[in-house]
Amino acid sequence: MNPLPFPADALFCDVLVIGGGPAGATIAPLLAERGYAVTLLEKAHHPRFHIGESLLPANLPIFERLGVGEKIRAIGMEKWGAEFVSPHHGHKQVFAFADAWDKSMPMAYQVPRAAFDEILIRNAEAKGASVHEGCQVTQVVFLPDGGGAEVTATTDAGTEVHWRAKFVVDASGRDTFLANKLQCKQRNPQHNSAAVFAHARGATRNAGQAEGNITIFWFDQGWFWFIPLKEGITSVGMVTWPHHMKTRGNRSLDAFLQDNIQSCAPLAAQLNDAQWISAIEATGNYSYESERTHGQNYVLLGDAFTFIDPVFSSGVLLAMQSAVLAADAVDLALKNPSQTPAILKRYDRAVRRGPRAFSWFIYRVTNPAMRDLFMGPRNIFRVKEALLSLLAGDIYGKTPIWSSLRIMKAIYYITLWRKPLRALRAWQTRRHNIRPMNTP
Repeated sequence: MNPLPFPADALFCDVLVIGGGPAGATIAPLLAERGYAVTLLEKAHHPRFHIGESLLPANLPIFERLGVGEKIRAIGMEKWGAEFVSPHHGHKQVFAFADAWDKSMPMAYQVPRAAFDEILIRNAEAKGASVHEGCQVTQVVFLPDGGGAEVTATTDAGTEVHWRAKFVVDASGRDTFLANKLQCKQRNPQHNSAAVFAHARGATRNAGQAEGNITIFWFDQGWFWFIPLKEGITSVGMVTWPHHMKTRGNRSLDAFLQDNIQSCAPLAAQLNDAQWISAIEATGNYSYESERTHGQNYVLLGDAFTFIDPVFSSGVLLAMQSAVLAADAVDLALKNPSQTPAILKRYDRAVRRGPRAFSWFIYRVTNPAMRDLFMGPRNIFRVKEALLSLLAGDIYGKTPIWSSLRIMKAIYYITLWRKPLRALRAWQTRRHNIRPMNTP
């Protein structure tokens, strides 16, 4: 595409960040602190509602690096573990983060995303990034020969604004701005789900330190999340298959969610005295990926690159960690333009690591064989500790969990094929569940 005539009133920056969620509001201050002129454009105004309230222990070092640790602690409900409840097992399985391989990250937080995201974007502003809210990017034109990009955005008032940037960071989340522009976004063929969710007050919780634990409830059509927040608020959501969403018929979302909750007796019991305090909302196209993570003048971060099922609460960690990796890559690329392809190739390998580590387990988490392993974990060859490290998000450092995770995968396959008929039925069910809805 030929570049547009460059407007006389255009602004200049080194790095332009599209999106002010966790990914964008992480990379912006990291680059601003290194002396770059960083512009962040966010279409909404903070605070704004968002799901994805459950954080992982591996998020905490990033908070300290950004200088927002105290503020996150002030709004967060302490989360010391994750719990799994299965309709096919007579007990609740609790995973305590303190039992992971690395004992130094024993807890995380559950946070209201409106407050959490506002802390991050205000921190980006305080660290020197030029933040523009209510400003939606409408066009990006990449100039030839590594000449940067021209970016056009529209404000809430309808004013068109232009920037010339050396580098563009797409942190647009599920809007996937550049992936759509480049036509490289595709449905994840390994997964396909939708979500229905809301906030409630007055739900029954665990006592003591376990009050803030996230609970995952499996049911026949997917799974539910139960995320305790401060002030007695609980985030409740159902992740299910699109074909099950179609069984809603003429029922309201409220009635549909309530009917499904009633089919999960343990969750229904915890919500028996609860009152919904927000509208019931739904979102589809829950799993997707882009074919690329970068180009000569741009990188994709977090959900702008890929989104997988949130059963392990990995979304915010993957977004922020991708921003940390990208900050280093963009810094090196701007300092060494001739080495940009090699630098971004290393970024590509690093940023794909997280989704790949989580997704193998996520794609199989509803399989009866995997459920058996989750509901009865053993620490042979430190398998349970390695699984806990994965659940804690400890996958980017030097913790030596990978051999034990490979052993767990081997145990899974042995468990799977010891009951071949069950394995066949599970495979057929999964194929049925993840099929595109335009397929008979």
